[in-house]
Amino acid sequence: MPDDIFSLMRDSIIAGAPDTATYLARKAIAAGTAPLDAINNGYVPGMHDVGEQFARGQMFLPDMMASAEAMRAAMAVLDPELKKLGADRPTSGVVVLGTTKGDIHEIGKILVGTLLTAHGFQVHDLGADISGEKFAAKAQELSADIVGVSALLTTTMRNQKTVIEALERSGIRAQVKVMVGGAPVTRRWAEEIGADGYAKDAMSAVALARELMNQKTGPRTPEPIGSGKVV
Repeated sequence: MPDDIFSLMRDSIIAGAPDTATYLARKAIAAGTAPLDAINNGYVPGMHDVGEQFARGQMFLPDMMASAEAMRAAMAVLDPELKKLGADRPTSGVVVLGTTKGDIHEIGKILVGTLLTAHGFQVHDLGADISGEKFAAKAQELSADIVGVSALLTTTMRNQKTVIEALERSGIRAQVKVMVGGAPVTRRWAEEIGADGYAKDAMSAVALARELMNQKTGPRTPEPIGSGKVV
């Protein structure tokens, strides 16, 4: 498969064109391209470029959401092909993600999940309005490496602490890294509640997740990460 199809895949993500992304994924599979090559050489670089453009103010939130949708469309074609080949992508880590109890905001969290998935993490998105007990139960069930807790309201920030407390009660806090984020959340707040890290936006969440995995398993070969603010 010529390199130009990888460029077209990248462009389909930047353009936020799910139909094109799907078509190119199917075309690549029909031509015998390894699904992992399509992901790593075509679609992931597109999401990386989207994050960088967003950080520079050259893209806006609706654009980034469209790009995330295009990425999901491509993965819907490629993931089943990976499973058929028994060639699942190397896993960067297992992440349980959700918006905390009392908070129904999801846009930023969805972007974080999409970018983490694009960069090799297995993401289990619990959705919004999730109690600490549900976070802890899913983390224990999956032997999760990281729990990511979003809060978009000052009134629901305190529930990020209840997630950490639930992990402690379940006896798995020492095995799980906790990262927090959301519009009102700060690094100081993360330190105050005993979280392991704070990410201000979706792209920095990927960098933070990698850093937390390095703390758990030792350094890996780093990849460049851009920055893109989400709300």
